Formats: sequence, C-alpha cells, structure tokens
Amino acid sequence: MGGVDFAVSGSRVVDLTQYPGKLTWYVATTLIAAVMGGLIFGYDIGISGGVTSMAPFLEKFFPSVYRRQMDDTSTNQYCKFDSQILTLFTSSLYLASLVAYFFASTMTKKFGRRKSVMIGGIIFLVGATINAAAVHISMLIIGRVLLGIGVGFAIHSVPLYLFEMSPYNYRGTFNVCFQLTIKFGIPIANMFNYFFARIEGGWGWRLSLGLVGVPAIIIIISSFFLPDTPNSLVDRGREEEAKTLLKRIRGVENIDPEFNDILAARNEARLLQNPWQNIFKRRCYRPQLVMSILIPFFQQLTGIKVIMLYAPVLFQTIGFGSDTSLMFAVITGVINVLATCVSIGFADRWGRITLFLEGGVQMLIFQIALAALIGVKFGVTGDVTELPKWFAIVVVICICFYVAGFEWSWGRLGWLYPSEIFSSEIRSAGQSVNVAVSMFFTFLVAQVFLGMLCTMKFGLFIFFAFFVILMTGFCYFFMPERKNIPIEKMTQMWRDHWFWKRFMDDDSLIGANEMTRMEQV
Repeated sequence: MGGVDFAVSGSRVVDLTQYPGKLTWYVATTLIAAVMGGLIFGYDIGISGGVTSMAPFLEKFFPSVYRRQMDDTSTNQYCKFDSQILTLFTSSLYLASLVAYFFASTMTKKFGRRKSVMIGGIIFLVGATINAAAVHISMLIIGRVLLGIGVGFAIHSVPLYLFEMSPYNYRGTFNVCFQLTIKFGIPIANMFNYFFARIEGGWGWRLSLGLVGVPAIIIIISSFFLPDTPNSLVDRGREEEAKTLLKRIRGVENIDPEFNDILAARNEARLLQNPWQNIFKRRCYRPQLVMSILIPFFQQLTGIKVIMLYAPVLFQTIGFGSDTSLMFAVITGVINVLATCVSIGFADRWGRITLFLEGGVQMLIFQIALAALIGVKFGVTGDVTELPKWFAIVVVICICFYVAGFEWSWGRLGWLYPSEIFSSEIRSAGQSVNVAVSMFFTFLVAQVFLGMLCTMKFGLFIFFAFFVILMTGFCYFFMPERKNIPIEKMTQMWRDHWFWKRFMDDDSLIGANEMTRMEQV
C-alpha cells in the first residue's frame, strides 16, 4: 500500500497515519505487563520438565518413578518416567488455561482489561506459592491448576491491553516483545533448573516452582498504577473519561481521529450478528473455520511440546545424566528464541507459505533422523549401557534443527496466519476456536506423551512425523499465501483458490465489493 499504515476498525479500513501521538513514558510502562505476562507463560512451559527430572522432587512426590530411576537392574529407558500422575502435574495447567481463557474474555469485556490482568496475576501468585510450599501431590496439582487459570487470563488480557494502549506505529513492536518474552521464558526456566538442581539438600525444585511468582508480583503492583484502556472505557459507556485518558497516553491534544474510530468500532461491534453463528456458516466462512481448527491441531501434533515441556526428561530417557539433560534443555531453549527472531525478520520478505513448507520439511527430516538414531541405539527393549560422545552430539544437533524448523514456521506463523484471515464478523469466535484447539491438544500431548513413549518406543517420533507430513501437505494444497494481500481483498483470495472457491457464494463477493466501495468513498 505504498508504505502507508492501515488497520481494521470494525468493517472499515482506517488510515493510521491520521492518528497523532508518540511513545510516552505512560505507554512505555505497559511494556512491563508485556514482559511479565510473556515470561509467566514461557517460564511455565519450560519449568515443569526440568523439575520432574530432579531426583529429590521425584523421591518426594513420585516415589515409584524415583525407584525406577534408581533401579540399576532395569535398563528399559523408555518407561522409567511413565506415570499418569506425573504427566498430570504438567498437563493440568493447559486444561485450566483453556477454561480460564473463556472466563477471562467475559471478565475483560465487563470489568475492563486492567482488572483482568490484575486478577490473573493474583491467581498466578497464589498458584506459585502453593507449588513452592507443596508437601503433597494434591498441592502440586492445585497449584498448577491455579497457574493455568493465571495463564489463561494473561494470554487473553495482556496482548489486548498492549494493543489498545500502544500508538499505532508501536503496536507491532509491543506484540513482538510479548511473543519474544514467552520464548525467553523457556531457556530462563531451564537455566534456573540447571543451577537449582545442584543446591545441597535437594530443595532447589521449590525455588524453580516458586520463582515464577516474581513476575506475577510485578504484574499485580503495576496493575494498581496503570489505567484501563480507552477502548475498554468506551465499551462500558465512559466516553469522556476515555477521551481524557487518550490525550494523556498519546501526549497530544488532538486525538479526535483515533477517538472517533474507537467509537465507530464500538458501534459497529454492537451491530454485528453473533460471531459464533457466522463462523459455522458453510458459505463464506468455512475456510477460516477449518484453518482455526487444523492449524493449531497440526501445530501441537508435530511433537514440539514434547521438547518444550519434557526436554530434560526426554534427554534422560535417551541416556544422558541429569545435569547434562538440563544443560541440553537450555541449549534447545536458546535455539527456540533465535529461530523466532528469524520468523519475525523474514515472514514478510519470504512469505508465510514458504516458511511453513520449509519448516515442515526440516522437521520431518530431523524427526526421522531422531527415530533412526534412537531405534538403532536402544531398539525396542530400551536397553543401553553406555552412550558414545558422538551419539549425544548428533542427537542434540537433530533436536536443535527440529526446534528451529518449527519455531520459524509453525511456531510463530501458526498464530499469525489465522489472525490475519478472520474478518470482523468472526474474529472473536475464530481466535477463541484457535486458542481452544491449541490448549486442548497441548494438554492431550502433555498428558499421554510418557505413556506413548513407553508403548511406542522410538516409533513415537515416526508417529509425530506422520502428522508433519499431513500438515505440510495441507499447507501446500489448502493454505493460500497471505503475504501482501490487503484485508479488503481477503474474500477474493478464497474465491481464487482451487478448493475453497466452492464455499464462497456470490453474495459474499457482492458484499465484499460493496464494502470496499464504501470504504473508498
């Protein structure tokens, strides 16, 4: 569009260069919420695998798993961590996040973004405290459930708060900061696990679980000083207060163009029909519904959460020592961050589909390589006495390339691509479906992984590779390129596709063309 910035306000395309304003200190403080909210989620992803590989933690809460770890007569590496209660400690967070996400949506709309962020922080702090002080397995599960509720509130409220508070030309930067801090939280958690596991007395796991309360405290304190967003105030009928606040956070007096667009978007949102009824219509919205389900489904069935959630456990399963496993988990976490930066820098230059396809092929190659390496070394019995150094190096390299392939393709773009194809009539429903499917299958994979590893042995990597093949084929045949396609041309993109055009009726094209003409006027 010739270098001009645009955004969608309701069903209109708005020229954002009409918005005056600058990056004030008032707005810059909202980055605190972004950093802490992202760290909370990333830290929780990375922390559980390291903690569940610590011998003192296993001895206290999972004695049967600990005995299998210490039993020198049992050489079956595949089954040493197999425990449904142990996996429930990890997976319960994601099921709780799924439920809490929908409650957060209602509370955010009714009570405002700031209060929703505050509530999430408080619940998260309580969960972290219970986990750190746990003396029984029930306390661990309750704490993880509360952490999951806090995560559900955070992933809904924090990005929305950032988007509405930041000036138009900084919204992309703030969003990237939130995404990157999630990625940074994973290696930070693994690094803490590495050092805390070496503490004399075996209580380091309490520090690992409790330290996540620090960003929660910062979120709670900052939420007392930060205001609600102008958009939220307008939604609740406090228009004069919203206008005064908008002047303050933009640092200018002339905020009429942006404020009028906020009002218009609010009025149009009230006129929209039920988005849940719209998205399930066979005509017009079938492609978007399919994408909102299958993209997060494939995203989780690549097996990436096995690495992110259980990296230290996985490394111990294939024969590495505890300290070495934790260090390798730190390395894969760093690769995760670097690969995300690649996606941020090149998604618009190379195109979404190019990265999707390249990442799929790369993941497939290294998953098969991992299955072959582990199969040759362990067979189906899991018996191994000594691992040569070259084997350890090759396994870690394969895992790093696999993680990189995911993160610069399906990792970030798996969230970006669906968000770009939802029109205003279905955007809220589409995003909710996308998050719900992702959280559910994260919970499912986290819960069944250790049992599947015990049953399927090295064949588990072939199982995930099969879904990578399906995912890459689906991308090649059914996902049109979104690069450089303006929002007002989105309907035409589906009509030009060889498969999806059969779901797009003439009324949808007439409506889209009429909308475009009205916007131009």
